[in-house]
Amino acid sequence: MLNSKMAAEGGGKEMNEIKTQFTTREGVYKLLTHSEYSRPNRVPFNSQGSNPVKVSFVNVNDQSGNGDRICFNVGRELYFYIYKGVRKAADLSKPIDKRIYKGTQPTCHDFNHLTATAESVSLLVGFSAGQVQLIDPIKKETSKLFNEERLIDKTRVTCVKWVPGSESLFLVSHSSGNMYLYNVEHTCGTTAPHYQVLKQGENYSVHTCKSKSTRNPLLKWAVGEGALNEFAFSPDGKFLGCVSQDGFLRVFNFDAVELHGTMKSYFGGLLCVCWSPDGKYIVAGGEDDLVTVWSFLDCRVIARGHGHKSWVSVVAFDHYTTSVEESDPMEFSGSDEDFQDQMIHFGRDRANSTQSRLSKRNSTDSRPVSVTYRFGSVGQDTQLCLWDLTEDILFPHLPLSRTRTHTNVMNASSPPAGATIIANASSNTTNGNNSGANTPGINSLSTTLPRSNSLPHSAGTTTTTTTTTTTTTTNNTNKASSGGGIGSGIMDSAIATGVSKFATLSLHDRKERHHEKDHKRNHSMGHISSKSSDKLNLLTKTKTDPAKTLGTLLCPRMEDVPLLEPLICKKIAHERLTVLIFLEDCLVTACQEGFICTWARPGKVGLLSSQNQASSPSGTVV
Repeated sequence: MLNSKMAAEGGGKEMNEIKTQFTTREGVYKLLTHSEYSRPNRVPFNSQGSNPVKVSFVNVNDQSGNGDRICFNVGRELYFYIYKGVRKAADLSKPIDKRIYKGTQPTCHDFNHLTATAESVSLLVGFSAGQVQLIDPIKKETSKLFNEERLIDKTRVTCVKWVPGSESLFLVSHSSGNMYLYNVEHTCGTTAPHYQVLKQGENYSVHTCKSKSTRNPLLKWAVGEGALNEFAFSPDGKFLGCVSQDGFLRVFNFDAVELHGTMKSYFGGLLCVCWSPDGKYIVAGGEDDLVTVWSFLDCRVIARGHGHKSWVSVVAFDHYTTSVEESDPMEFSGSDEDFQDQMIHFGRDRANSTQSRLSKRNSTDSRPVSVTYRFGSVGQDTQLCLWDLTEDILFPHLPLSRTRTHTNVMNASSPPAGATIIANASSNTTNGNNSGANTPGINSLSTTLPRSNSLPHSAGTTTTTTTTTTTTTTNNTNKASSGGGIGSGIMDSAIATGVSKFATLSLHDRKERHHEKDHKRNHSMGHISSKSSDKLNLLTKTKTDPAKTLGTLLCPRMEDVPLLEPLICKKIAHERLTVLIFLEDCLVTACQEGFICTWARPGKVGLLSSQNQASSPSGTVV
């Protein structure tokens, strides 16, 4: 086992070694080899030509206290297990459900968290041939198959997700560049659907299905050029971020079916996207080897991160390590032990921890508050990177906290990042009446943010001060006004064009990550592809000349925005990484060989007893 110093510092010969632990300011993260999930035989999967391994989690509220379930795909196979995490060693001999498919492969999947119980779960599975299956791996039933005859779309499913707050609506994207909205209660029809335009704009159009009776798909979105690689809903479910092979991030108001803003990669396609817990920032990654941070309010790039040596396949925010620090210590009284107890309880309160403190800051309380956003990324270079997004990046023209040194990392021509980020004090509860200009978060976040690991591209040396992280979390069941949802903005138009029976949605924040890519490996910044974009498949699309976007707000030059350096950047697998999910007591990664690894957070490794480790077969990743 590597010691923490070696794992933290790396360098030299260690760069090619597989790391089994690494250190951040919170402490040491350790790989639990006996908590590894894979195919029962634990043999590395020959991944040549296969779709990426993906992982989905759900909690079924089991009375035994072990309600976590995990689903993952490896090649033609799909597995469903009890997930024991840091508590007990994995038992691969007893999958709850196992399916092997012929003629097609699973590409992505998503659980409906609203309907999950110990007796039944609804799992959507997308396939390489374009179909979407609804199954119940507990009852071991297959209830429905959508796009069965491939009349709606013949291309690979790249991402599938339940619409937040809905028990019946789900969204599916394809490598054709199209997205489709389905209702599980409706059929798909026996003929190819005919569409009429509902709304169209720059490089996108939305269509309704022309039919005498309501049928799937309810809506068709045609977005960008080439494959639509992934999409992610905002925390309140009102906005949708999409990343495409044409290199664009497009953010839509999902309720109103309108484009909110766009961003262009430095070059190449964008492969993955995620939202910050408060909905203020979006991180995207892709074929430029960068992670790019985009401000939802300002609609512009505010930072880039360079640590990967190849394509970035997954980005994800860590809700549990996003810290909220108040300068006034009066909120906590008593001894250091009491403070730690309060912090532990605070981190476990999944319903209100992060959001309640953000809400407090946005009300009449004007005490200084600092927030550090933590996010991570994994890539085809087999490396895991962790990043901190801090106050000197987000508010470069505002004074830093008392213990920190200010460095202006923004180009002088850039507009002040803090100028439009101050939220209304009255909008700190439900965001039920948010307009397109408001943040799609459950509570607005208006603060200065502490510096941790940011590297200004054009600045000299910078003093970095790290602080103790207050572990916080967003709640999977935080909801905004129940009146919001997909019906609010387009209901009238939808009824007029034959799309009725839209569900009125309450807003439900889920942070599952399904990431999809199908590109060449080992494509780095030094090897810019000259391959042209995929053929245009929409009359409303116009090709964008990369030379004309570089240097604009769509795609600033490298020297015009801060360049972040990762907190850690470690090689953790032999094959390209395809999964990164942050859970309360661990983080989960997976590689294309079919191994799903659990990394215990600092202080959590002791939960896996030596007895369990001794009785379990050893892992094979490290």
